[in-house]
This record gives sequence, C-alpha cells and structure tokens, in this order.
Amino acid sequence: MTDQSAFDFSGYQEAAARTGGPVATDHPIVYPTLGLVNEAGEVAGKVKKIFRDRAGVVTDADREALTLELGDVLWYLSELSTRLGIRLEDVAERNIAKLADRASRGVLGGDGDHR
Repeated sequence: MTDQSAFDFSGYQEAAARTGGPVATDHPIVYPTLGLVNEAGEVAGKVKKIFRDRAGVVTDADREALTLELGDVLWYLSELSTRLGIRLEDVAERNIAKLADRASRGVLGGDGDHR
C-alpha cells in the first residue's frame, strides 16, 4: 500500500460526523437491549475460545460458565420482552412456528427474515 492509497481516517471521521447526531436513549428498552447484546457477546466470546484454544472440546467448566452467561441472556431477553409488552411464550411459539414453516418449505438455510 502506498501513501497515496492509504485510507484517510480523519476524512472518514469528519464525513461520518456530518451524517450522525444525538439520539435520545432515555427509553425503557435501551438498557435491556444493550445488556442482551453484551451478554450474547460474552457467550460468543466463550464459544470462540473453546474453538480457538481447545479445538471445540467443551469442558464442564465451559458448560458452567456458559450456563451463567445464558442465564444473563435470558434475563435481559425477559426484561426487554416485558418492557415491550411481549410475552416470552409468544416469542417462543412464533419462533417455533416460523422455523417449522421454513422447514416444511425447505428454506431453513440461507438468510433473510421473510424466506
């Protein structure tokens, strides 16, 4: 890479700043949403290390640590659902129905919410 083709991060920051702006975050769903994403990231990090460090061998200690992290994920999911007025039973039922429909049509693989 030459100096002429180097990416100009200062220019990028200035351009990005022109398209951004303050976003109100004083809504009751902000905290559980951020917590859910954070805890899901912690689960992913632990799984990554299982593959990076132990070729996918899951130990009892891994199961214990993941059980605790998944509990945190479940708590934040429950809180977010509560604050949105959505029952966890409805989330679970609709998810299973969606997956069963996709399976019956042979479109479990791929991507897109409406396949």
